[in-house]
Order: sequence, then structure tokens, then C-alpha cells
Amino acid sequence: MRESPTSFRVSLAEGLMLECGALVAPLDIAYCAYGTLSPQRDNVILVCHALTGDQFVAETHPVTGKPGWWERLVGPGRAIDTERYYVLCVNVLGGCMGSSGPRTLRENGEPWGTDFPPVTIKDMVRAQARLLDHLGIARLFAAIGGSMGGMQVLQWVASFPERVTAAMPIATAPFHSAQNIAFNEVSRQAICGDPDWHGGRYWEHGTVPAMGLAVARMMAHITYLSEEALNQKFGRRTRRDPAPAQGGRAPACSFFGEIFEVESYLRHQGSSFVRRFDANAYLTISRALDWFDLSADYDGDLSAPFRDCETRFCIISFTSDWLFPTSQSRLLARALNRAGVNVSFVEIESDRGHDAFLLDEPDLERTMRGFIAGVSEHAGASATLRPGLSHAP
Repeated sequence: MRESPTSFRVSLAEGLMLECGALVAPLDIAYCAYGTLSPQRDNVILVCHALTGDQFVAETHPVTGKPGWWERLVGPGRAIDTERYYVLCVNVLGGCMGSSGPRTLRENGEPWGTDFPPVTIKDMVRAQARLLDHLGIARLFAAIGGSMGGMQVLQWVASFPERVTAAMPIATAPFHSAQNIAFNEVSRQAICGDPDWHGGRYWEHGTVPAMGLAVARMMAHITYLSEEALNQKFGRRTRRDPAPAQGGRAPACSFFGEIFEVESYLRHQGSSFVRRFDANAYLTISRALDWFDLSADYDGDLSAPFRDCETRFCIISFTSDWLFPTSQSRLLARALNRAGVNVSFVEIESDRGHDAFLLDEPDLERTMRGFIAGVSEHAGASATLRPGLSHAP
């Protein structure tokens, strides 16, 4: 079903059998598409989004009104050039922007809520593969993504190596660390501890666990930044608490009527997140992150999923990223080398922390341009497109 010139949604009646053994049917998949599909259908770049991202990678978000989260990198003449490539970005399975997830209505007219079965990164990738099958796309020119998007890129190659010419996992890891699982659990407990959560059936009470979801976002957002970035942006500067005074006094939570600017920033991040994201979807997707471990099915051998793989890799990390540190990227690069995979590794100097992959980082753009150009030259792919082709296959 077409939603807008660049936004689409399909419903696949046969559904998808998940790793947990549950069937999600029909399978709804929402995605955005940019550029023109070549006659050979060989110019497709799949961009995979992160935990709190969605398919609106290169256009104004329909809920927030903000620019696309990678608009600086995806578009005409940009690093991911929509004049040369057909770019897809899919709302992940378990999400809340049109793909099947906790917010999806069941046959009884009620949302799935917490009854939505647990999903994995592999399930998300298999759902995306079903979409490509539906669109008649046999192979990706490239799969690119950061953070959880990078995990999807890795899983794509592990699950469908014959379908991916090039892979660029950015600011990611081959498994979720114990520290990251711990942060996610605190965020989940904040949601589940909100009185308005009502066991995950908050719609029945006309409520939203806004405070819990906001705190979850605040907690996660701290991990996306670096200490240096926080100090440079906020330091110890304060401002008056904008909350209305009660009886002429500042509210107790304001601590004498002033708050630090970093507090104000985090509160804004939390409140704006509540308007665009579903609490149960957050629980579902964050748990999928925690279960991700590429070597789990190979007795801990991280090289095994990539043996005999012909996909060309470019792994990118950032020096100040402590959520997915460079050490994890190096671990992945060494595993790929042992498997005989063509892999390059770039560590970009940045003080912006994990979020650097979403920000204006010239070295990221240059690396991306160079890698895509190199893969195109190596593959002998033609970037010449015939005029007049539809955006949708």
C-alpha cells in the first residue's frame, strides 16, 4: 500500500515464522524508497536503522517534523547517492512506524501489546529479505547501517551472503556487551515501573507510560554521547526551571528552581521521544539487541558465519564511542580476516561519542563515498539509469 511518494507499506499474507517459533501473519512491512531502480535491479542499497530510528532516513519525519536522520548522507549527489542508487530503509519488525509490532492491531481489533512474540535481529533481517523477494530484488549492492543498524548489516551477510555485494557496519559490534544489556535493563525497568504501563495494556486505560519511556530515552541517550561532548555542549551551566511554581514555590523536583542545562536537554529528549515511539516496541527491540550474538550458533567462533563469503566489508568506529568501542570493531575485523573476507577498517577521530555516526562527520562521508565508489568499480556496476522509471518496483 502506497503511503506517499517515498513511503510504502506491504502486507504479506503468509507471514513470517520467528526464531521463537511464533508466526506473525500477516506480516506488515513499512519502508521508504528513494531513487530509481535500475532495469537490472542491481543498484539497491539497504540502509538499516538503529534502535530508536525508523524508515524516514532522508525525508521529514511525519510525526516530529524533523529532517530525516541521515539526510546529510542520503540524497541526490550525497554519499549514498539517490541519483545512482535505489535506496531502501525498512521499519524493523517489532517497530512502531508501520511494520508488524506491539502496536499492530490483531483480528480482535486490539493491539498485540506485550503479546507480540519476542523477535531477534535475525528475524528483522528475514523480514527485510521477504520484502526484497516481494519487490523482485535478488541482491543488494550494499547494506549500510549504524549501531543496531550495523548489527542488521552483519546479520544480512551471515544469513544471506550471496545476496550482499558490500557491507558497511558502523559503530556496532558482533554481540551486545554485558554493560549494554545492563543499560537496556534499567531502561526497561523504568517503563515497566511506570504506573501508567498497566502491564503493557496501557491503551485500555487511555494512558501512556510517558514518564517511564522518557526516563528510558534519557538513560539511553547518555550512552550515545561522550563525556567530552557533554562538557563542551553543556558544562555546568544552569537555567531557571521552566516548570510552573506551585503556591509561589519551585516544585520539589526542581531543586531550588534551577536546573543544569544538561538536565534540560535530557528532559527534552525524553519528552519528544514519547510523542513518536511506543513503549512496548521499545521493550521488544531493546531485547532483540540484547540477544544479538553472531557467534552463538558457532560455538563462539566469530569467523564461522563469514567463511566463503565474497562480500566486501568496510567497518567504521569512532574513537570516543564507549557504547560500541573500537575494540569490538577490531574484534570483528580480525574475525573477518581469519575467514578470508575482503575487509577494511577505519577508526574515525571524533569527540561526539556513539552518536557521531548520525552527526556531521566529514571523515565518515569521505569513507562512505570512497567505499561505495570502490565497490562499484570492482563490481563493474553501471550507474546509468533509464529515465521515467517508477520509484516503486
